[in-house]
Amino acid sequence: MSSTEARPKQRRRADAERSIVRIVAAARSCLGRDPDATIDDIAKAAGVGRMTLYGHFPNRAELVEAALADAMRAGDETLSAVDLGGDAREALTRLLGSSWSLVAESAALLQAAQGVLPAGRLRTLHAAPAERMAQLVRRGQDDGVFRTDLPVTWLVSAVHYLLNGAAEEQRAGRLDPADAAGVVTATVRSVLVPPAPGAAASS
Repeated sequence: MSSTEARPKQRRRADAERSIVRIVAAARSCLGRDPDATIDDIAKAAGVGRMTLYGHFPNRAELVEAALADAMRAGDETLSAVDLGGDAREALTRLLGSSWSLVAESAALLQAAQGVLPAGRLRTLHAAPAERMAQLVRRGQDDGVFRTDLPVTWLVSAVHYLLNGAAEEQRAGRLDPADAAGVVTATVRSVLVPPAPGAAASS
C-alpha cells in the first residue's frame, strides 16, 4: 500500500475515533440529565446524524454501556487519587466524599444502564470501586475500627446501596444536596462501626 493510500485511511480512522468520543461524551451528558434521553437527543448533542451514531453503536444498550464504562473509567481515576493512608475511618470519609460526588453525578446514567444492561455486566463495571472499598474495610477490620461480624462483601454492597439510595433521594428532592455528603458519610460510618460487646450478629 502506498503512503498516499494509507493517509486517507488513517484520516478516516481518526475521524471515526473523534466521532465516537463525541458520541460517548454526549451520551454521558444527556443520560446524566435524563435516563430516558433518546438516540435523537444524543446524536443532536454529539453533532452527528443517526446513521453515523448507529454506525458506531448499533443499539441503545451498546451506547449506554459505552457511556457508563467511560464514566466509570473517569471515576476510577478520581478515586485512585484519594489518599487512603492513615486511620481507616478518616480514609473512609475521604473516599466517601469522592465516591458520593461521582455517584450523584452519574445516578441518572446508572438508571439508564439498569434498564438495558444485565446485572452481571453492571457488577463488572463497578468491580474496581467495589474492590477499593473492600480493601479499606478489611484494613479497618484488621485495625479493629470496623465491624468483623458481617461479611466484607455484604458491607461493601450496603455502602453501594446507600450511595445510590442517597442519589435517588436527592434527585427526588427529599435530600438537600448541601447535606447529602454528610448524611451519606454518617450513615456509612454507623453501618461499619463495631457492635457493642455481646451485640454482634449471629453467625
